[in-house]
Amino acid sequence: MKETGAGQAGDAVITPAKGRLRVSALMIYGVMALPLAFAGLPIYLNAPDFYAVVFDQPLTSLGAVLLALRLVDAFQDPLIGSLSDRFHAHRSAILMLGAVFLGSGFWMLFHPPATYPLAWFALSVFICTTGYSIVAINYQTVGGLWNCMETDRTRVTGFREAFGLVGLLIAAIAPAVLAEITSRETAFHWLTIAYLPLLAGALVILLSWLRTAPLQKPSNPDEIIGWTQLLKDRWRAIFFGTVFLNSFASAIPAVLVLFFVRDRIGAEAYTGLFLLIYFLSGVVSMPVWMRIAARSGKLAAWRYSLMLSVITFLGAAFLGLGDLAGYALVCALSGLALGADLALPPAILADHLEADGREADASRLFAFMALLSKAALAVATGLALPMLGLVGYHPNVDMTPSLNLALSFTYAVLPCVMKIGVFCILLASAKTLAQGKSAV
Repeated sequence: MKETGAGQAGDAVITPAKGRLRVSALMIYGVMALPLAFAGLPIYLNAPDFYAVVFDQPLTSLGAVLLALRLVDAFQDPLIGSLSDRFHAHRSAILMLGAVFLGSGFWMLFHPPATYPLAWFALSVFICTTGYSIVAINYQTVGGLWNCMETDRTRVTGFREAFGLVGLLIAAIAPAVLAEITSRETAFHWLTIAYLPLLAGALVILLSWLRTAPLQKPSNPDEIIGWTQLLKDRWRAIFFGTVFLNSFASAIPAVLVLFFVRDRIGAEAYTGLFLLIYFLSGVVSMPVWMRIAARSGKLAAWRYSLMLSVITFLGAAFLGLGDLAGYALVCALSGLALGADLALPPAILADHLEADGREADASRLFAFMALLSKAALAVATGLALPMLGLVGYHPNVDMTPSLNLALSFTYAVLPCVMKIGVFCILLASAKTLAQGKSAV
């Protein structure tokens, strides 16, 4: 019988009977996702513009710094995962350390000195993203180790991702609203003033939950295996390969959305509205996917979401100049599939942790999934625009029929082809993945 610990209690206790998780408990756990998601947009979207406008820093230099730090951020995730597993008994302290880094880096980012702003930008983003990764990996890990029924694991990830999408929406709206009221520098000053207590409050709530949360303890905490052995397992190889391909398919339109909206639809002024529709649709869809996963299983629900994504997003390939209503509909319908993409893979991985007895490697496995997501975005960024550049596309050029076709194909058709590939892998590997562990 598995053992669990309540938070960080030293003595193992017999696993109690698993009951259905209360909504209040799910909300208490999910709150931390809001400040985590909130931090992302200001770091990567608002900060470069802030330093370019206020401190006259070259965009090329800012972009190069961000690219380098993205690579560092991605490849430090496995190290963070390994250290978090090794010191899992001190999970609360690790979360506090990460939150201090995240909050300090966020404050530093929008309060730079007058001298050496580019170096300050690099240091601030590094501290901020390191803190973010520490908190995010351990936060996902404790959710994955929550001792609950399999049907509740989708609810755990669903509530978490729903709070995250709300944080993302607030982060998208707040800077613009504050900038209308005051100057740019003052707006971001107040943004950090508001963010720090939000982060601190969510951390206190999470740590309070962690003290009594029934978390699965490692069956063999001293049995440490290498990364190669950990990842060559058949179940994990199939699962992580599928996650990467799906993340890559989703990353391509994420990279190209601004170009598609401006140059293909001719609706640059409505970009924010389209993104709002997309993410709100993702929030609304969370309860639906939880219900479908409970009735049909997580793998089946994921396959349904992939088909929904393909059927709806292919419509974007047939849109042209001025098709605002059509694109808004595509955003709303494809956004419904977003909820499943966010909630289901982590829940499936949490099932695997229990089925295969890999609780001792939980942080490493969640860290590797985070690495794949970041790598997919980096590969999509490095391939999508150069591919379009080869056929003569450049932002703000006069669009010819061939360029329209190339942009529509890359933005909409290519990701759908990849999603169909993901669907086929899930279908062909259904028996292996459903077992939760390898047969060998």
